[in-house]
Amino acid sequence: MNILQTAHVSYDYIRHDEEGNVEGATRAVSDVSLSVKQGEFIAILGHNGSGKSTLAKHINALLLPTEGTVLVDGKDTRQEENIWEVRQSAGMVFQNPDNQIIGQVVEEDVGFGPENMGIPTKEIWERVEESLRAVGMYAYRKHSPNKLSGGQKQRVSIAGVLAMHPKCIILDEPTAMLDPNGRKDVIRAARALNDVEKVTIILITHYMEEVIYADRVFVMDAGKVAMQGSPREVFSQVERLKQLRLDVPQVTLLAYELQKSGLPLPDGILTVDELTEELGKCL
Repeated sequence: MNILQTAHVSYDYIRHDEEGNVEGATRAVSDVSLSVKQGEFIAILGHNGSGKSTLAKHINALLLPTEGTVLVDGKDTRQEENIWEVRQSAGMVFQNPDNQIIGQVVEEDVGFGPENMGIPTKEIWERVEESLRAVGMYAYRKHSPNKLSGGQKQRVSIAGVLAMHPKCIILDEPTAMLDPNGRKDVIRAARALNDVEKVTIILITHYMEEVIYADRVFVMDAGKVAMQGSPREVFSQVERLKQLRLDVPQVTLLAYELQKSGLPLPDGILTVDELTEELGKCL
């Protein structure tokens, strides 16, 4: 079953003058159709201004399409009576964890969402424990979020969304403000939720190394889906990605350059282990 289905979705940002009159419109998403099955790990890539974050906000009904349809767990986001259920099905984690953390203590922050949903107190605490354990932050449950590192704060944000038991979590550039260790922590937590809890993950990012374990990758450019496929299929097209102003994982680029110099390496090598194994065959 599809947790997400978009059909010919377009979105215009409307510009107004100082008096509030419409001055013009900028099309940020243009005719995007895609589907995501329950339990998939999906990555959406694109340079700044490609439309990837605007598309992400449609999945959580923070934005509604100018044209087309977005179905989340079978519910049309344009129908007002569906908004609550859409947001329960698809939780959102933003770029800056400080904008999402509101509690003075980690466990209180994680329990805030379920409390607002009217979940009984006993179950709230069960969900808080379960969610913090899932992201590796249970030992910090009594800490103040202000004392945590950026990566730890982002994992608390993910736990707060997870405690609401969504079927899908959208991570909108969750590692953009983190150092390399923080980035690894957050991606590791997202992969564990997908592998163990079977939560659908939709990761919006411009860090190529973060998407090599995704089931499928969508590459956006000028509001449209320019490429899609498995990570290996997408990263096999190094020159096409360069045209779209995107990098490739460093090991993929190294393999590509070695291939160009004459070594018989396959396209789309994604990890150091893969490259080492393939180089061994060449010797």
